[in-house]
Amino acid sequence: MSQETESTSTAAGGTNGHSTRGAYVTGGAEFTRDTNYIEDRITKDAAPGSNGEPGWPVEAGRYRLVAARACPWANRTVIVRRLLGLEEAISLGQPGPTHDARSWTFDLDPGGVDPVLGIERLQEAYFKRFPGYPRGITVPALVDVPSGEVVTNNFPQMTLDFSTEWTEFHRPGAPQLYPEHLRDEIDQVNKRVFTEVNNGVYRCGFAGSQEAYDAAYERLWTSMDWLEDRLSGQRFLVGDTITEADVRLFTTLARFDPVYHGHFKCNRQKLSEMPNLWGYARDLFQTPGFGDTIDFVQIKRHYYIVHEDINPTGIVPAGPELGGWLEEHGRESLGGRPFGDGTPPGPVRPGEEVAPGHGAFR
Repeated sequence: MSQETESTSTAAGGTNGHSTRGAYVTGGAEFTRDTNYIEDRITKDAAPGSNGEPGWPVEAGRYRLVAARACPWANRTVIVRRLLGLEEAISLGQPGPTHDARSWTFDLDPGGVDPVLGIERLQEAYFKRFPGYPRGITVPALVDVPSGEVVTNNFPQMTLDFSTEWTEFHRPGAPQLYPEHLRDEIDQVNKRVFTEVNNGVYRCGFAGSQEAYDAAYERLWTSMDWLEDRLSGQRFLVGDTITEADVRLFTTLARFDPVYHGHFKCNRQKLSEMPNLWGYARDLFQTPGFGDTIDFVQIKRHYYIVHEDINPTGIVPAGPELGGWLEEHGRESLGGRPFGDGTPPGPVRPGEEVAPGHGAFR
């Protein structure tokens, strides 16, 4: 089915007619992600397309980012938005951690309605622009507030555009997450991290046969070992500062021990048993803009409840213990400057904080 945890376009039966059972695992087959997204972009020099599609200009206050805390792809956009200081320019809608086969819902908001868009389901924004939209109703999504229509769900491009197209609204001291002189290397690293790690854990978890699982497992751990070695002598993935590459890897690492190790059977080792990757993940987690976006309770509820194919009981595990995320990491000895010539972001915007008891604590 399309985009893993965000694939919600097709009802799969069940007692309420909207169960996700059968939506994720196809018997005898390997998991293949649908990477066809709405490719519209919000740009500085936007102009209407030749096919009559609208242009989407950068404009503060016009767009709402809909990004569930549970989703790793959405989590990237929340981190980049915060690091760059785009909170005033792009508002944030936060669906709850669970959904059925129809759509993500705004069940955490008063009355179950997004206070800006006035909708109960993200599906409504997709259908308003594309009636009967046939693909996954996915997060993250940028929605045009005046029209209520979805603009794009192309998450890989979304964060790059935050860095390159929204510069007018970056905060003073915003880091260079996609610096021109490193883009080729960042793109190369991102490609391997996406295919082998970000998506690799899903190929393990949603494998429909032993053979598909074994192949996915081997590919995942080959690249995890490559990352462990790469991070033995450098603090960050590319260059000596935080870049887009670190954001993309981090959201998978944050979910590894709580979800992927057990739920997705990625269990050769825990992240906490890989010294360099674990130190690197803690370094980022303790950096403003990263760990303060991670809601472990919502993450576990999403995966263990929504994925009926691989956890039909819906039981959410109590563990793992999370205090280790706050332990000293010692990565400063490798040098590097997290924000380069910039500065850390300030406090989390009111109303966007992780709920008490949902983050890492001792």
